[in-house]
Amino acid sequence: QVELVESGGGSVLAGESLRLSCGASIATRSLSCMAWFRQAPGKEREGVASSNLAGGATYADSVRGRFTISRDNEGSILYLQMNNLKPEDTGKYYCAAALLWREPVLQESAYNYWGQGTLVTVSS
Repeated sequence: QVELVESGGGSVLAGESLRLSCGASIATRSLSCMAWFRQAPGKEREGVASSNLAGGATYADSVRGRFTISRDNEGSILYLQMNNLKPEDTGKYYCAAALLWREPVLQESAYNYWGQGTLVTVSS
């Protein structure tokens, strides 16, 4: 069992930045693919960004160019740097990890483990 714990959420104004962190209970080099998902109030959860061990990454169109995913493969932390935040970025952000999926993907079904989430609120 892998435990994931997110942190770094908060309330900010549009245009500001936040960095989310996800601590894993095992080294991130043991996790083939890690990702961030989010769920806005009243909406389904959606993929935001994904990263694999080879350094590949993929982003949702809505965040590309503003968000950057990175992982500390020598340690156990996944990051999401979020710049130029918009009100539509508001939601609960979840960290996810896959053991066997090698390509960075944004489908929930690829991921074996999930954190409890951290809340991000962006006001205009």
